[in-house]
Amino acid sequence: MNKIISIGILFFVLGNASLFAQAKTDDILVARDTLKSTDIDPLTPAKAAFYSAVLPGLGQAYNKKYWKIPLVYGAIGTSLYFYLDSNKKYNQYREAYKRRLEGYSDDDYSYLDNARLIAGQKFYQRNRDLSALFVVAFYALNIIDANVDAALLQFNVNENLSVKPVIYPNNVTFKTNVGLTFNYNF
Repeated sequence: MNKIISIGILFFVLGNASLFAQAKTDDILVARDTLKSTDIDPLTPAKAAFYSAVLPGLGQAYNKKYWKIPLVYGAIGTSLYFYLDSNKKYNQYREAYKRRLEGYSDDDYSYLDNARLIAGQKFYQRNRDLSALFVVAFYALNIIDANVDAALLQFNVNENLSVKPVIYPNNVTFKTNVGLTFNYNF
């Protein structure tokens, strides 16, 4: 009986050894990374800024933020409208004042005295200059927005890192406390 058991164990060991001996070395299992890797193009923010500098709103279209384009044109267009309107009224007050100094009094501003014409010129000149400053500021803001938005699109944003506002009562003073919670999941 001992011979039969020892022969059985011998066949079992040799059978398993032959199975392991026939295993292919080509079939190696490789664990893949579960995180999705995206290539980062460092020139993307520069391209977006260049496109916005060439044509306002084009950088936002490059970033696929189409909803920002009407805001860009609304801000620049409104400032440009007020610039042109103030410039036109400034020139009207200026021409009326110059005509009055030349001795003509048959203009649209005959009901105003010289001090009011000068005050009107200063008012519309100041508004014209501020509107020009706003046009330049909104144009620069358009370029900066396209650049920053393109740079932020390259960041990996997932649910592992979160910031949430929290409102909780204080048990001692019975007042409401406000805070932020920072969560990081591994």
